[in-house]
Amino acid sequence: MSSTIYKNKLPLIIFLVPALILMTIFLYYPFIMNIFNSFSDISGLGTAAKGLNDPWFKNYIRLFQDPNMITAVKNTMILMLSTIIFQVGIALLLAIFVDSIKVGSQFFRTVYFFPLVISATALGLLFNLVFLYDGGMLNQILQKFFGFTQNIDWKDENHFMLTMLSPVMWQYVGFYFVIIVTGLSNIPQEIFEAASLDGAGFWKRTYYISLPMIRNVLITCLILAITGALKVFDLPWVMMGSGIPMDESWLTGTYMYNQTFLRSDVDYGSTIAVVIVILGVVISQIANKIFKEKEY
Repeated sequence: MSSTIYKNKLPLIIFLVPALILMTIFLYYPFIMNIFNSFSDISGLGTAAKGLNDPWFKNYIRLFQDPNMITAVKNTMILMLSTIIFQVGIALLLAIFVDSIKVGSQFFRTVYFFPLVISATALGLLFNLVFLYDGGMLNQILQKFFGFTQNIDWKDENHFMLTMLSPVMWQYVGFYFVIIVTGLSNIPQEIFEAASLDGAGFWKRTYYISLPMIRNVLITCLILAITGALKVFDLPWVMMGSGIPMDESWLTGTYMYNQTFLRSDVDYGSTIAVVIVILGVVISQIANKIFKEKEY
Protein backbone atom coordinates (compact mmCIF):
# COMPACT_ATOMS: atom_id res chain seq x y z
CA MET A 1 0.00 0.00 0.00
CA SER A 2 1.49 3.29 -1.08
CA SER A 3 1.91 6.04 1.48
CA THR A 4 -0.30 9.11 1.19
CA ILE A 5 1.62 11.28 3.63
CA TYR A 6 3.44 13.25 0.92
CA LYS A 7 0.61 13.65 -1.58
CA ASN A 8 0.33 17.31 -0.64
CA LYS A 9 3.64 18.74 -1.89
CA LEU A 10 3.05 22.32 -0.74
CA PRO A 11 4.44 21.88 2.81
CA LEU A 12 7.56 20.26 1.34
CA ILE A 13 8.07 23.15 -1.05
CA ILE A 14 7.53 25.72 1.71
CA PHE A 15 10.29 24.17 3.79
CA LEU A 16 12.71 23.20 1.01
CA VAL A 17 12.70 26.30 -1.20
CA PRO A 18 13.91 28.80 1.46
CA ALA A 19 16.76 26.45 2.37
CA LEU A 20 17.68 26.07 -1.30
CA ILE A 21 17.63 29.85 -1.78
CA LEU A 22 19.90 30.41 1.23
CA MET A 23 22.34 27.72 0.10
CA THR A 24 22.39 29.18 -3.42
CA ILE A 25 23.10 32.70 -2.13
CA PHE A 26 25.64 31.86 0.56
CA LEU A 27 27.25 28.64 -0.75
CA TYR A 28 26.85 27.86 -4.44
CA TYR A 29 27.05 31.41 -5.85
CA PRO A 30 30.18 32.35 -3.82
CA PHE A 31 31.84 29.09 -4.83
CA ILE A 32 31.15 29.67 -8.52
CA MET A 33 32.41 33.25 -8.21
CA ASN A 34 35.49 31.97 -6.41
CA ILE A 35 36.29 29.74 -9.40
CA PHE A 36 35.86 32.72 -11.72
CA ASN A 37 38.07 34.88 -9.45
CA SER A 38 40.86 32.31 -9.63
CA PHE A 39 41.19 33.10 -13.35
CA SER A 40 40.85 36.88 -12.90
CA ASP A 41 43.25 39.71 -12.16
CA ILE A 42 42.18 41.21 -8.80
CA SER A 43 44.46 43.80 -7.22
CA GLY A 44 42.99 43.79 -3.70
CA LEU A 45 40.08 43.07 -1.41
CA GLY A 46 36.88 44.85 -2.37
CA THR A 47 38.14 45.76 -5.84
CA ALA A 48 36.61 44.62 -9.10
CA ALA A 49 38.48 42.26 -11.38
CA LYS A 50 40.47 43.94 -14.14
CA GLY A 51 39.75 41.05 -16.45
CA LEU A 52 41.19 37.60 -16.97
CA ASN A 53 44.82 36.85 -16.24
CA ASP A 54 47.25 36.51 -19.13
CA PRO A 55 47.34 33.59 -19.52
CA TRP A 56 44.04 32.87 -17.80
CA PHE A 57 45.48 29.82 -15.96
CA LYS A 58 48.46 31.77 -14.59
CA ASN A 59 47.52 31.23 -10.93
CA TYR A 60 47.31 27.47 -11.38
CA ILE A 61 50.81 27.41 -12.86
CA ARG A 62 51.97 29.53 -9.95
CA LEU A 63 50.65 26.88 -7.53
CA PHE A 64 53.20 24.34 -8.73
CA GLN A 65 56.01 26.90 -8.60
CA ASP A 66 55.19 28.21 -5.12
CA PRO A 67 57.32 26.42 -2.49
CA ASN A 68 55.05 27.64 0.32
CA MET A 69 52.03 26.07 -1.37
CA ILE A 70 53.87 22.78 -1.80
CA THR A 71 54.78 22.92 1.90
CA ALA A 72 51.18 23.72 2.82
CA VAL A 73 49.83 20.73 0.89
CA LYS A 74 52.50 18.44 2.39
CA ASN A 75 51.70 19.60 5.93
CA THR A 76 47.98 19.23 5.30
CA MET A 77 48.47 15.65 4.10
CA ILE A 78 50.44 14.91 7.28
CA LEU A 79 47.64 16.48 9.29
CA MET A 80 45.10 14.37 7.42
CA LEU A 81 46.93 11.12 8.14
CA SER A 82 47.41 12.14 11.77
CA THR A 83 43.71 12.93 12.04
CA ILE A 84 42.73 9.52 10.67
CA ILE A 85 45.20 7.60 12.82
CA PHE A 86 45.07 9.52 16.09
CA GLN A 87 41.75 11.37 16.19
CA VAL A 88 39.58 8.58 14.82
CA GLY A 89 41.81 5.86 16.29
CA ILE A 90 41.84 7.27 19.82
CA ALA A 91 38.13 8.09 19.58
CA LEU A 92 37.43 4.48 18.59
CA LEU A 93 39.35 3.09 21.57
CA LEU A 94 37.70 5.50 23.99
CA ALA A 95 34.25 4.73 22.58
CA ILE A 96 34.79 0.96 22.90
CA PHE A 97 35.94 1.26 26.51
CA VAL A 98 33.20 3.70 27.54
CA ASP A 99 30.51 1.60 25.86
CA SER A 100 31.66 -1.44 27.82
CA ILE A 101 31.14 0.13 31.26
CA LYS A 102 27.81 0.66 32.97
CA VAL A 103 28.76 3.09 35.76
CA GLY A 104 30.11 6.52 34.87
CA SER A 105 29.71 6.28 31.09
CA GLN A 106 27.79 9.56 30.93
CA PHE A 107 30.58 11.29 32.86
CA PHE A 108 33.22 10.13 30.38
CA ARG A 109 31.05 11.12 27.42
CA THR A 110 30.83 14.65 28.79
CA VAL A 111 34.54 14.87 29.62
CA TYR A 112 35.73 13.67 26.21
CA PHE A 113 33.34 15.94 24.32
CA PHE A 114 34.12 19.02 26.43
CA PRO A 115 37.20 20.27 24.47
CA LEU A 116 35.02 20.67 21.40
CA VAL A 117 32.91 23.40 23.02
CA ILE A 118 35.94 25.53 23.94
CA SER A 119 36.84 28.37 21.59
CA ALA A 120 39.67 27.49 19.22
CA THR A 121 41.31 30.85 19.99
CA ALA A 122 41.29 30.07 23.71
CA LEU A 123 42.74 26.62 23.06
CA GLY A 124 45.45 28.07 20.85
CA LEU A 125 46.48 30.52 23.56
CA LEU A 126 46.35 27.72 26.15
CA PHE A 127 48.63 25.45 24.14
CA ASN A 128 50.96 28.35 23.43
CA LEU A 129 51.48 28.55 27.20
CA VAL A 130 51.99 24.78 27.36
CA PHE A 131 54.68 24.87 24.66
CA LEU A 132 56.23 28.16 25.74
CA TYR A 133 60.02 28.16 25.31
CA ASP A 134 60.87 29.76 28.65
CA GLY A 135 58.59 28.80 31.54
CA GLY A 136 56.11 26.73 29.58
CA MET A 137 54.40 23.85 31.35
CA LEU A 138 55.92 21.14 29.16
CA ASN A 139 59.48 22.40 29.57
CA GLN A 140 58.99 22.68 33.33
CA ILE A 141 57.76 19.07 33.53
CA LEU A 142 60.69 17.81 31.45
CA GLN A 143 63.19 19.64 33.62
CA LYS A 144 61.66 18.70 36.96
CA PHE A 145 60.78 15.05 36.40
CA PHE A 146 62.93 13.88 33.48
CA GLY A 147 66.25 15.62 34.11
CA PHE A 148 66.28 17.98 31.12
CA THR A 149 68.67 20.88 31.66
CA GLN A 150 67.71 23.12 28.73
CA ASN A 151 64.46 24.49 27.42
CA ILE A 152 63.17 23.08 24.14
CA ASP A 153 61.94 25.43 21.45
CA TRP A 154 58.76 23.60 20.48
CA LYS A 155 58.28 25.83 17.45
CA ASP A 156 61.63 25.18 15.82
CA GLU A 157 62.07 23.15 12.63
CA ASN A 158 62.36 19.88 14.57
CA HIS A 159 59.24 20.22 16.73
CA PHE A 160 56.80 22.61 15.05
CA MET A 161 54.67 19.83 13.52
CA LEU A 162 54.06 18.22 16.91
CA THR A 163 53.30 21.62 18.43
CA MET A 164 50.87 22.52 15.68
CA LEU A 165 49.06 19.18 15.45
CA SER A 166 48.72 18.30 19.14
CA PRO A 167 45.90 20.74 19.98
CA VAL A 168 44.04 19.86 16.77
CA MET A 169 44.20 16.17 17.64
CA TRP A 170 43.17 16.83 21.24
CA GLN A 171 40.21 19.06 20.44
CA TYR A 172 38.39 16.90 17.91
CA VAL A 173 38.80 13.45 19.45
CA GLY A 174 35.56 14.11 21.32
CA PHE A 175 33.70 14.82 18.09
CA TYR A 176 34.46 11.41 16.60
CA PHE A 177 34.06 9.78 20.01
CA VAL A 178 30.42 10.88 20.21
CA ILE A 179 29.68 9.60 16.69
CA ILE A 180 31.30 6.21 17.31
CA VAL A 181 29.84 5.67 20.78
CA THR A 182 26.39 6.44 19.37
CA GLY A 183 26.92 3.78 16.71
CA LEU A 184 28.04 1.27 19.34
CA SER A 185 25.01 1.97 21.51
CA ASN A 186 22.73 1.08 18.57
CA ILE A 187 24.08 -2.48 18.36
CA PRO A 188 21.53 -4.90 19.90
CA GLN A 189 22.81 -6.20 23.23
CA GLU A 190 21.41 -9.64 22.46
CA ILE A 191 24.26 -10.19 20.02
CA PHE A 192 26.87 -9.57 22.72
CA GLU A 193 25.01 -11.75 25.20
CA ALA A 194 24.88 -14.62 22.72
CA ALA A 195 28.60 -14.22 21.99
CA SER A 196 29.38 -14.22 25.72
CA LEU A 197 27.44 -17.45 26.18
CA ASP A 198 29.54 -18.97 23.39
CA GLY A 199 32.69 -18.04 25.30
CA ALA A 200 33.76 -14.92 23.37
CA GLY A 201 35.80 -12.51 25.48
CA PHE A 202 35.85 -8.71 25.36
CA TRP A 203 38.38 -8.40 22.55
CA LYS A 204 36.75 -11.08 20.41
CA ARG A 205 33.35 -9.42 20.81
CA THR A 206 34.95 -6.13 19.82
CA TYR A 207 36.74 -7.52 16.76
CA TYR A 208 34.01 -9.81 15.42
CA ILE A 209 30.89 -7.85 16.41
CA SER A 210 31.49 -4.20 17.33
CA LEU A 211 33.89 -3.23 14.56
CA PRO A 212 31.95 -4.86 11.69
CA MET A 213 28.66 -3.43 12.98
CA ILE A 214 29.98 0.15 13.09
CA ARG A 215 31.90 -0.08 9.82
CA ASN A 216 29.67 2.50 8.13
CA VAL A 217 30.04 4.83 11.11
CA LEU A 218 33.82 4.56 10.89
CA ILE A 219 33.69 5.35 7.16
CA THR A 220 31.66 8.46 7.94
CA CYS A 221 34.27 9.50 10.52
CA LEU A 222 36.99 8.87 7.94
CA ILE A 223 35.37 11.17 5.38
CA LEU A 224 34.78 13.85 8.01
CA ALA A 225 38.41 13.58 9.12
CA ILE A 226 39.66 14.01 5.55
CA THR A 227 37.50 17.04 4.76
CA GLY A 228 38.06 18.52 8.21
CA ALA A 229 41.85 18.35 7.89
CA LEU A 230 41.71 20.40 4.69
CA LYS A 231 39.75 23.15 6.45
CA VAL A 232 41.81 23.44 9.64
CA PHE A 233 42.69 27.07 10.22
CA ASP A 234 41.95 28.59 13.62
CA LEU A 235 44.18 26.63 16.02
CA PRO A 236 47.31 26.57 13.80
CA TRP A 237 46.85 30.25 12.97
CA VAL A 238 46.60 31.28 16.63
CA MET A 239 49.67 29.19 17.51
CA MET A 240 51.89 29.80 14.47
CA GLY A 241 50.54 33.03 12.99
CA SER A 242 51.35 34.06 9.46
CA GLY A 243 54.15 31.62 8.88
CA ILE A 244 55.88 32.51 12.14
CA PRO A 245 58.40 31.28 13.13
CA MET A 246 58.96 29.69 9.73
CA ASP A 247 57.27 29.18 6.41
CA GLU A 248 57.46 25.42 6.99
CA SER A 249 54.37 25.63 9.22
CA TRP A 250 51.88 26.56 6.49
CA LEU A 251 48.67 24.60 6.00
CA THR A 252 46.39 25.07 3.00
CA GLY A 253 43.84 26.93 5.15
CA THR A 254 46.33 29.28 6.82
CA TYR A 255 48.19 29.94 3.56
CA MET A 256 44.94 30.77 1.76
CA TYR A 257 44.00 33.23 4.52
CA ASN A 258 47.45 34.82 4.43
CA GLN A 259 47.37 35.33 0.67
CA THR A 260 43.81 36.65 0.60
CA PHE A 261 43.52 38.88 3.66
CA LEU A 262 47.08 39.84 4.57
CA ARG A 263 48.73 40.08 1.17
CA SER A 264 45.51 41.04 -0.68
CA ASP A 265 46.38 38.56 -3.41
CA VAL A 266 42.70 37.71 -3.84
CA ASP A 267 42.85 35.84 -7.14
CA TYR A 268 45.67 33.59 -5.91
CA GLY A 269 43.83 33.01 -2.62
CA SER A 270 40.77 32.00 -4.64
CA THR A 271 42.92 29.53 -6.57
CA ILE A 272 44.11 27.94 -3.32
CA ALA A 273 40.49 27.70 -2.14
CA VAL A 274 39.53 25.88 -5.34
CA VAL A 275 42.42 23.44 -4.85
CA ILE A 276 41.28 22.77 -1.27
CA VAL A 277 37.80 21.86 -2.53
CA ILE A 278 39.21 19.66 -5.32
CA LEU A 279 41.50 17.84 -2.89
CA GLY A 280 38.60 17.25 -0.51
CA VAL A 281 36.32 15.86 -3.20
CA VAL A 282 38.98 13.66 -4.83
CA ILE A 283 40.37 12.17 -1.62
CA SER A 284 36.88 11.62 -0.21
CA GLN A 285 35.82 9.79 -3.36
CA ILE A 286 38.94 7.62 -3.23
CA ALA A 287 38.19 6.79 0.41
CA ASN A 288 34.60 5.96 -0.51
CA LYS A 289 35.78 3.61 -3.25
CA ILE A 290 38.24 1.87 -0.94
CA PHE A 291 35.92 1.64 2.06
CA LYS A 292 32.51 1.01 0.59
CA GLU A 293 29.56 1.12 2.97
CA LYS A 294 27.73 -2.14 3.56
CA GLU A 295 24.22 -3.02 4.58
CA TYR A 296 23.63 -5.45 7.40
